[in-house]
Amino acid sequence: MPITSDITLDISKFRPENVTVPTKRAGALLEDNTTSGPRWWEVGIQKYREMWELGQTPLPKPKPSTALFLLPSRDAGREIPIRIYKPDNGQPSKGIFLHFHGGGFVLATHKHSDSTLREYANKCQLTAISVGYRLAPKHPYPAAVHDAIDAAEYMVDHAVEGYGATLRFLGGDSAGACLATVSALQLIRSRPSYKLSGIVLPYGLFDLTLGLPTVAASTKPLMINLAILERFNGAYVPGMSTVERKIPSVSPLYEDLRALVAASGTSLPPALFLCGTDDPLLNDTILMSSKWNIAGGEAIVKIYPGATHGFTVFPGLPVADEANAVTLDFLQEKLSDSA
Repeated sequence: MPITSDITLDISKFRPENVTVPTKRAGALLEDNTTSGPRWWEVGIQKYREMWELGQTPLPKPKPSTALFLLPSRDAGREIPIRIYKPDNGQPSKGIFLHFHGGGFVLATHKHSDSTLREYANKCQLTAISVGYRLAPKHPYPAAVHDAIDAAEYMVDHAVEGYGATLRFLGGDSAGACLATVSALQLIRSRPSYKLSGIVLPYGLFDLTLGLPTVAASTKPLMINLAILERFNGAYVPGMSTVERKIPSVSPLYEDLRALVAASGTSLPPALFLCGTDDPLLNDTILMSSKWNIAGGEAIVKIYPGATHGFTVFPGLPVADEANAVTLDFLQEKLSDSA
């Protein structure tokens, strides 16, 4: 009888011949945009943000369609901006999806996920809320972490009275996935009796040491690579040593998940991990999801051949449509499980 592995991967996902022509074209377009457009560290962060708002960068111009609201912060004299997306049908919401945008802790805002959050709201009957956490370099670590945790804890304590629904999901892409994960783990510590229905983590950045093989070997400019990630790190965790960047609130990959679960007497929320094979953060997803499973949490991992970092935002790209459909299925399934 042949010996079978206790850990399996669908290796077909990693074979170059399984990368579709549209996915290859999207990668080539992204590489061209990454190299031809202005770089924030060259023009200055404020100038770059202004250019992005005006549609003068390769990145999509934000088109927010909701009003601005505010949440209380732990810091006296300031509040956390949010944008709220309610179902268009006017029917009661089934819960709140709290979202943290990507951008390396430096770029983007709570205005940059409009179409995604509208889809969550309308197709899953959720209230999607985008959090405008503070950005580096003006506000380096731990400002973003504090804002993310403050927003999550506030929603646990006040969402029903303030927004008519309970907090059901956390999520975020890239750096936002890092913040969503850190916030979910903090809720286990501070609100152990509270059960999230799930957490959605597309192409997450979970290890800011940048030492995992797929990051360390990345040179191709597909939105991010090692050199670009080092620029973001220089803004977000300036002067922080490799050892310091292993603090779990910086890099949640280094959280002792089994000890956390044992100490809290609870469990990890179900998690959906999405990543492409041409994403430098592929190892982040594989290792973080494996630790999630080892600690007893449900981790659904979907790998997309040839897909790059940020691939889910490419309109009409088949692998993006597939990943977005999986996300909607996950949200709907977990809402049903908790009903």
